[in-house]
Amino acid sequence: MVGLSQLTRAMTLEMWTALAILALAILLFVTEWLRVDVVALAVVVALMLTGLLSTQEAVAGFANPAVLTIAALFVVGGGVMQTGLAGLIGRRILSVAGTSETRLIVVIMGAVAALSGLMSDTGTVAVLLPAIVSLAWSAKINPSKLLMPLSFGALLGGATTLIGTPPNIIVSDLLREAGLTPFRFFDYTPVGLLLLLAGVLFMLFVGRRMLPDRKPTHDLQRVETPEELVELYRLPDNLFHLRVRPESELVGRTIGGSRLGQDFDVTVLKILRPVQPRSVVRFGEQQLVLQSNARQVVAPHADAAVAADDILVVRGSATDVSHAAAFWNLGVQPTQAQDERALVSEEIGIAEVLLPPRSALVGKTLVEAQFGTVYKLTVLGINRAGVDENLDLKETPLRFGDILLVQGPWSHILALRNKRRDFVVMGELEAVMGAPARRRAPVALLVLGGMLAVMVTNALPLTTASLLAALAMVLTGCLTIDEAYEAVDWKSIVLIAGMLPMSTALEKVGLVNVVAQGITDLLGAWGPLAVLAGLFLLVSLFTQVLSNTATTVLVAPIALAAAQKLGVQPYAFLMAVAIAASMAFASPVASPVNTLVMSAGNYRFSDYAKIGVPLILVMLLISVLFLPLLWPL
Repeated sequence: MVGLSQLTRAMTLEMWTALAILALAILLFVTEWLRVDVVALAVVVALMLTGLLSTQEAVAGFANPAVLTIAALFVVGGGVMQTGLAGLIGRRILSVAGTSETRLIVVIMGAVAALSGLMSDTGTVAVLLPAIVSLAWSAKINPSKLLMPLSFGALLGGATTLIGTPPNIIVSDLLREAGLTPFRFFDYTPVGLLLLLAGVLFMLFVGRRMLPDRKPTHDLQRVETPEELVELYRLPDNLFHLRVRPESELVGRTIGGSRLGQDFDVTVLKILRPVQPRSVVRFGEQQLVLQSNARQVVAPHADAAVAADDILVVRGSATDVSHAAAFWNLGVQPTQAQDERALVSEEIGIAEVLLPPRSALVGKTLVEAQFGTVYKLTVLGINRAGVDENLDLKETPLRFGDILLVQGPWSHILALRNKRRDFVVMGELEAVMGAPARRRAPVALLVLGGMLAVMVTNALPLTTASLLAALAMVLTGCLTIDEAYEAVDWKSIVLIAGMLPMSTALEKVGLVNVVAQGITDLLGAWGPLAVLAGLFLLVSLFTQVLSNTATTVLVAPIALAAAQKLGVQPYAFLMAVAIAASMAFASPVASPVNTLVMSAGNYRFSDYAKIGVPLILVMLLISVLFLPLLWPL
């Protein structure tokens, strides 16, 4: 057996340089001192500056077919979400769930797995979460009994198809580059369904007994519509109308320049502006003017100018509103029963936004984060687990798990979905927006079905099929080109494109072969199955603290080299790497879907480890037993 000292002596200066760059990148990934996409770009620059790769080799990741495929699939998934198709399918499936806890777990895990095999697991869980909690309350079951199965089902579903998760595409593309037959669409399905079945059985007979039976500290997740949010947060209690008199000095000023929020603690939710009269008939020098009592809605962003006779729909205490009205010479109009409806329309709405543990807002106040300026939305309330009183919107430092009630244009609320590191938007917004795109759900279904048919039959290459489907989503109006750009998770794209050259450098300097030789020397004496198990455990461990995508990019070439050194077929090894990358069960920060359900289920960090670690070991056992049967070594 080759010792560590022998491997060290075999390493060259180039190997040490590549290893140093990799080690620093992993350190930055784990500590998050820099954003992951910034780290990936820094890796590209470092590889060029050190001469390990040429400029063409270092930037080749941005033209890699796998990167283009994943970007296109983000657009396809965005069209499915934007039209409400995902929620429609999910609710239809859940309608057969009943009230039995056993049946609920089976249906929930099956439903979310089916959807996450075709689209983003995070988006799927966010869409289904409110419906799951409503089912829990209807069945008189605490949500903590159902939400972890929801999260784990989404992760397992990603392992069932080629497009279920980026690691699946990455290992398939690696096979193609090596001159081998790449994995096809349903090649993942047999082992993926076995793992899903094992996961369901584990949750039914073992995990269900280990799941906490805790009542939620708040019930915000039961809310499904903006109207219910308005009622839950008691927004009508502090709503007022302020009429802007023509002689007011506020006329001509912007909302930001009015300093209503900073100086008076008054939040402008909406501007109602009189519709200009229209001339309809002329009689010589006289004309008949059509006067309307209707008002148009103007979004209250910081740069919106205030005009005479505007009505500002504001929220604040009676005292603060009175002071603001007196200072700016505004008329205070009495509140009406329908005032809360002014908060929600087809243009403007409200939604809940969860702060994940890695959010840049954690530790900052809303003022320090410049939330209104940066995101062009207004925060109406902060909900924190275990805290019943209203939290000060200006002075309260935000924490992981806080839920912000935001109000503003729907387009700005939807834009938060693409800032996955900082926010998780709750619920299915398209179902309550009244957006015309919802009428295109059948078109989105047709495009999605066509893409799957082409992929399954191999009529076109994977990249071509995904780009064609993305283009079809835009041309058919399922989403606009701007929405298509917003649907792409650019951090993930840059991460993959930046780390692929790191993998190239490791291979070029011979470090992949050195590591593969070390693994085969260490475990090879016990046979290829021991190496397969070692790779599975290595990827599973890294996935708990690193991006599953970055882990796959780094470990997959090692798995391929290890198979070649052992003289066995690499398919089972690479399939094990892809599957293990989805085993993010042991920590709430290992995957956004775990984070999403943590607050709603009132889970603790230890709950994930207690259930997730045994589940990973079960997945390991099944993979070691069945992968060599499905993909002979």
